[in-house]
Amino acid sequence: MTNSKQKLTKKDFNQINRRSLFAFQSGWNYERMQGSGYLYTILPQLRKLYGDNTQELKEMMETHAQFFNTSNFLNTFVTGIDLAIEENEGIEAKDTVAGIKAGLMGPFAAIGDSIFAALLPTIFGAIAANMASQGNPIGLFIWIAVNIAVMVFRWKSIDIAYKEGVNLVTTMSARLASLTDAATLMGVFMVGALTATMVNVEFAISPTFGSVTVDLQNIVDQILPGLLPAAIVGAVYWMLGRNKMTSTKAIFIVLIVCVALSAFGIIQ
Repeated sequence: MTNSKQKLTKKDFNQINRRSLFAFQSGWNYERMQGSGYLYTILPQLRKLYGDNTQELKEMMETHAQFFNTSNFLNTFVTGIDLAIEENEGIEAKDTVAGIKAGLMGPFAAIGDSIFAALLPTIFGAIAANMASQGNPIGLFIWIAVNIAVMVFRWKSIDIAYKEGVNLVTTMSARLASLTDAATLMGVFMVGALTATMVNVEFAISPTFGSVTVDLQNIVDQILPGLLPAAIVGAVYWMLGRNKMTSTKAIFIVLIVCVALSAFGIIQ
């Protein structure tokens, strides 16, 4: 049984945060994804709760090494809820903990990736990049400040989850789907804005028919301003959906095609 006198402290949470920030993904694999990283993150605390070389410790290590995959930005929410339950119920909570992890990793993956991996980088990255492209150094500090804020949030989240325990799941469950949809919609909106402002490509070619010179870029702008940048972004999205296509390959394809078209005087 768990030693009920052993309680997790601030020192334990700091250790979990350090391991989560720097090593959570280090054991990633296609079979169990973040399973080994999750176990590594909380292994000292499991030893504290169950003791070294005990049957309870072995069982919980096997449980936590199973398949797990969620957002890196919200994984400590799951960890905090998990440890709050284990601290109170011990080995008897094994099935409960496994169920909670399986149930939470999907919603937290969706909302975490939508907000922290897509929405915030798109919004503040666009602002910072636009300011930096104009020679304004404030853009750099905006980007640094946002990333520091995200790191602080990740550091504090386990305290919130641990204190709230399973109540956090009940409180947030009704709002997760709506928040995820809203974040996704906002992310798509910002991708469109970023495309229009940061992808600067125009037609350089002006074909001549007899004595008439056609300003191709002007005609395209009358149809839809920013149509060429939007078409390029759409082509990149299409490529990324193909089998065996990676972002690295897509970048090189865009570079080669754009350089070639520029060399022939078609785009600028």
